[in-house]
Amino acid sequence: MKTNDPAAEQVEKVRQWWATSVSRIEPNVIEYRGRPIEALIEGSTFTKVIWLLVTGRELAPVEARLLDAALLSAADHGPQAPSIASARMAITCGVGLNNAMANGANTLGDVHGGAGQQCVEILEQMRGRITAGEGDAIDVARSIVADYRTRKAFIPGFGHRFHTRDPRRDALIALVEEAIEQGHVASEVLDCGLALEAALAEGRKAPVPMNIDGATAIIYATLGCPAELARGLFVLSRSVGILAHAWEERQGARRIKGPLPPPLTAPYSGPASEEQGAEVSHQNP
Repeated sequence: MKTNDPAAEQVEKVRQWWATSVSRIEPNVIEYRGRPIEALIEGSTFTKVIWLLVTGRELAPVEARLLDAALLSAADHGPQAPSIASARMAITCGVGLNNAMANGANTLGDVHGGAGQQCVEILEQMRGRITAGEGDAIDVARSIVADYRTRKAFIPGFGHRFHTRDPRRDALIALVEEAIEQGHVASEVLDCGLALEAALAEGRKAPVPMNIDGATAIIYATLGCPAELARGLFVLSRSVGILAHAWEERQGARRIKGPLPPPLTAPYSGPASEEQGAEVSHQNP
């Protein structure tokens, strides 16, 4: 806004510093992406508002069901998950729930928590290669599997260190298949994901089934979610389990809970000290 008042122009520059299309907050007014909060409270859901705030787009009912399933399916995976264990240990050190939750969320990196994003990237790559005429889904999938095997790398979204068959896989894929059959979403992403699963099984005695990261990656990519944002949504989802476990641990009486219960300690694997060496010589003259 141009004026002849330098002071007013400076004020306007300051106001524009944090200009946003996400929300409008003014006295007695709260709007998310132009939707009054009153209307959202009355007719929307938390899952739909997540998508609205983050992407600026409203979800159709079937799309909202898919997103809701993806978020709830990854909400928790027990104390053996580093993100959960980290939060539980942190809360016993006297920090607040927000600190414990941040501690857990900060463990969600490329290895633990990043496979969904990486799988979305592969699915997007597959769609691009198919569109470019490099073959159908299974042809492209076989090419990708061969490349990963040559590099002795794991394809993100498949296999699990804990489950021989991830119990969340079938339920999520069934929802996507139903949405496709009803004409609500396209099938290309699911075709790519299933082709990857099939290609991975070829030449193996035991298949490498899709895990939660692969199944949710199919949902996120089907909804048009960018790969990096898919990881953000996973972090949002897992924060629910982090909160639940941190709060449960808060109810206990134990303080400073480490990775091993007392009196256990981690075995020492470094060089022997002089005292240890002398003791061994004395025992074995």
